[in-house]
Amino acid sequence: MKLNKVLLALPLSLSLLVPTAALADSHGHSTPTSESAMEASTMTPAAELRIALDTTLTEHAFLAVEAMRKGVDGAEDFDQASGALLANADDLSAAVGSVYGDEGAAQFDEIWKSHIGYFVDYVTATAEDNQEGKDQALAELEEYKVEQSKFFDTATGGLLPAAAVQEGLDVHVDQLIMAFDAYVAGDFEQAYSLERESIQHMSMFAESLSIAITTQFPEKFENTNPDTPAIDLRATLNTTFTEHAGLAAMAMQDGADGAESFDQASAALLANADDLSAAVGSVYGEEAGAQFEETWKSHIGYFVDYVVATGEENAEGQEQARAELDQYILDQAAFLDSATEGRVPADALEEGLTAHVEQLLTAFDSYVAGDYETAYSSIREAYAHMQMPAAGLSAAIVDQFPEEFGATEMPSEMPKTGMGGTADTGSFPFMWVLAGLMLAALTTVVAVRTRKQ
Repeated sequence: MKLNKVLLALPLSLSLLVPTAALADSHGHSTPTSESAMEASTMTPAAELRIALDTTLTEHAFLAVEAMRKGVDGAEDFDQASGALLANADDLSAAVGSVYGDEGAAQFDEIWKSHIGYFVDYVTATAEDNQEGKDQALAELEEYKVEQSKFFDTATGGLLPAAAVQEGLDVHVDQLIMAFDAYVAGDFEQAYSLERESIQHMSMFAESLSIAITTQFPEKFENTNPDTPAIDLRATLNTTFTEHAGLAAMAMQDGADGAESFDQASAALLANADDLSAAVGSVYGEEAGAQFEETWKSHIGYFVDYVVATGEENAEGQEQARAELDQYILDQAAFLDSATEGRVPADALEEGLTAHVEQLLTAFDSYVAGDYETAYSSIREAYAHMQMPAAGLSAAIVDQFPEEFGATEMPSEMPKTGMGGTADTGSFPFMWVLAGLMLAALTTVVAVRTRKQ
């Protein structure tokens, strides 16, 4: 059974940022058929499983932190933020059910959603300055860890041992609670740092869970391995891009609200910004690096212009910002087409960049208008949509630098880092370069208060 049937219930975005077929065919390369080529591919059934889990689990961490913040702030959009978090839980339960059946899905759903409720209890107690209530919520979260660990141990036939899962859940719960506590205390830098760590941590769990499932049901995934250098690259890009979409949307909300956390929200999105131009130049040359830097900085300014114009109710300013973004899309698409030697076709990228920009602007405009249902629907759509550049770009990178990737054996044992994986994703020097490229191509950040800052 192929993965797209196994995880059919996941309502992932249908729109393509960089259509995979276009990337695969544009340079005259066909789908790999040999065993060696399959292991070096980024688009195997096992890869699709890992990416689907990566997207859903990392989105959980992102939405959990944001919903908790909305709750303690008494924000008008708290119900919609919570609704998005619960919708994500439904997606994950459906995915579990597609592998372990309806009974497994129901059991997982009850346990998983219980911990969301305990987080809400903690938020409520915090808002009421109720220490006893906070302690009770933390105690309930401890019980949740035990139940959830047992579930994964049993479901995977011991491939994910309860002790290892519980160790990982300790980290997950601590990261979310500490991120929330830091936010309440006004330590926004720490809050965003922990939020990003929690997203990365859930990506590690997605890796471990995908290895367990493909080991347990190899025939369902055509005996392919989710833990190869090529798929590690795709997963790294996937986590980076989806995180970008979520954090960008929330930073734009902060900008609209004039929130105290705006600078730190922007800083989270710009964490590796200092290295982007240097990374591009180190691979594609100084001239390309300079071109990239100019284009990247310009598009940040255009989004700032749009947010400022919205705040001033300046329709003409909004239209001007949109026009500048349209030109940016053309420039960035042409640059990536050239840098990847046609493996990322400009026309496909233009179409995808346009969709991505519209998703985030729709989320922002809807938020400003008080249409929170549309806002969070668009945020989730933008989050899922970012799987596509990760898929397309990783395929292009592997094709452009094939010597950096090769076949690997299925792992002989599960990763030993709690809910995380042990794959060495830092050995490929182009991974962060291309992460930088796509962040630059796709970042819709309210990063600075004026273009000159």
